[in-house]
Amino acid sequence: MDVCQITRMEEQLNNEHFLERCFAAEERDYISQKGTMAADTMAGLFAAKEALVKCLGTGFQDTKLCDIVVLHDKFGAPYYDLRGSYALHAAQRSITSLHLTITHDSGIAAAVAIAERAEK
Repeated sequence: MDVCQITRMEEQLNNEHFLERCFAAEERDYISQKGTMAADTMAGLFAAKEALVKCLGTGFQDTKLCDIVVLHDKFGAPYYDLRGSYALHAAQRSITSLHLTITHDSGIAAAVAIAERAEK
């Protein structure tokens, strides 16, 4: 689980370096479509990335945060699309399924990540 203050992301909305370092192109497009809710969305996506890093136990060394991509299905439910080093980390840990939920309230975004492993 992770939380992120929405005001923290409001300060970064126009910071192209931060956006490109932390979010994949699909996520940046999704954020830009959210209008007045852009910072809320950005905070939720950021919390989801940090929740997954905690879940996998990988930390941020030698990785790119933009390789953890949060997309949304046709019903709006978020899901992970892991790329690069994070896809490798998940495979090395025998992760077969990832689950994600994101919420926003009172200036805070929160995310919970759950990873399922193959039985050994």
